[in-house]
Amino acid sequence: MVDCQAIKLVSVCILLNSAYTYIRMMKDGHLSRIRSVVDYQFGQGIGRVLFPEGVEIRLSSRTQRIRWVFHENRLLATLRATDGLFSLTLAGAQQLSQVRPMRNWVKVQDEVAQFIASGRSLFAKHVVACDSEIRPGEEVLIVDSLQKVLAVGKAVLTGEEMEKFSRGVAAKIRHGTLEIKTVKSEDSKSDGG
Repeated sequence: MVDCQAIKLVSVCILLNSAYTYIRMMKDGHLSRIRSVVDYQFGQGIGRVLFPEGVEIRLSSRTQRIRWVFHENRLLATLRATDGLFSLTLAGAQQLSQVRPMRNWVKVQDEVAQFIASGRSLFAKHVVACDSEIRPGEEVLIVDSLQKVLAVGKAVLTGEEMEKFSRGVAAKIRHGTLEIKTVKSEDSKSDGG
């Protein structure tokens, strides 16, 4: 009777160990996949910078496909189902801005930095300089003259057009740095703080 319980215990341990190994291999496979996507999207080697060891990869509950990437409980990026590329959050943009040379950046006039940081669209006439390799539809980091990230968004024009044009929207802003502060301050007011 004791032998039967010992065998069951060993079987459970082996099963749990193999399940852990499978999950670890699956996680490693997910990590290499998302790093490859980022390398394609932003340049070789950027995947390791944006997604360091210890990132948490969350899957869609409905499709069981990669959906969100977190690091230290901060959402870095969301994998878009439409094109298989990443949409960055401000945390992801700030991490990406540490890479030199920076890619997919747009520097704006300091006079409009506050408007951009509050989530307003970026117009071509406010662009001071940018990465000339930007293509429409790509993720862009909007920075001020000190290279501080103001916002993250999607390019509407190419990099060359952003610098040459004096009219039209250059990029649509998804998240601005002041948007988050405004939401937090409103939450603290409603809590009585």
